Amino acid sequence: MARRPAVREYGEDFSFVSPVVKYLLFIFNMLFWVISMVMISIGVYARVMKHAEAAMACLAVDPAVMLMVIGVLMFLITFCGCIGSVRENICLLQTFSICLTIIFLLQLAAGVLGFVFSDKARGKVSEIINNAIIHYRDDLDLQNLIDYGQQEFSCCGGISYKDWSQNMYFNCTPDNPSRERCSVPYSCCLHPKDEAVINTMCGQGMQDLDYLKAGVFINTNGCIDKLVNWIHGNLFLLGGIALGLAIPQLVGILLSQVLINQIKDQIELQRYNLQHRSDPWS
Repeated sequence: MARRPAVREYGEDFSFVSPVVKYLLFIFNMLFWVISMVMISIGVYARVMKHAEAAMACLAVDPAVMLMVIGVLMFLITFCGCIGSVRENICLLQTFSICLTIIFLLQLAAGVLGFVFSDKARGKVSEIINNAIIHYRDDLDLQNLIDYGQQEFSCCGGISYKDWSQNMYFNCTPDNPSRERCSVPYSCCLHPKDEAVINTMCGQGMQDLDYLKAGVFINTNGCIDKLVNWIHGNLFLLGGIALGLAIPQLVGILLSQVLINQIKDQIELQRYNLQHRSDPWS
């Protein structure tokens, strides 16, 4: 291994800290810092605009809350990177690097576990979808998300259209006073191309029909199978997205470690110069 040149070869004004690395890391973090503040602002706005009763209905599946949580975590991590790079603070830079490394490893582990334990992952997805169906009318953001998914994948419910009976407004119990009893949402419906007037009540009473009869009016297949088939057919796209998320993290880890090593070398240089200025025999 090549030995580092002796410190005495460098002048008093020499610095190991590269301005290119320092400000590149700062700009990198500043960009994601701004993005995190935008995410937090959108999440807070979406949360405040909801009614109080809807805001407390289902926190676990609220997209606004998820957006705020991700935004706050990104804000804190990039804050460490921004301040650490500008102030050349090793502690903040180490915190930034460790957090990115943990997030990267968690993403990698989630991908591997999701592939190895695909059956359990499928069960977890089914649980999330069923929970979302239960709270469909409790949260407008969640309702719009489900409607978009059902229209995009041409599906209805989790396993089948009858899963909508889990929702208190759509269930088929005899004592259900809802006008939507035994129905499915409008997003489940099949729409003829020549349809002049949109029938928003097209899902009325569809759960009372069998698959063949209901299939004339709505999508009867569940969204879980459609989602799994879409994933299998778009592995390259998903791999590209995963790579796009991993590259900025790896770049941030690399730049922070390079800057940390440069700062440590600069500290050693300052100690050496201080020691030899106070040593009359040097």
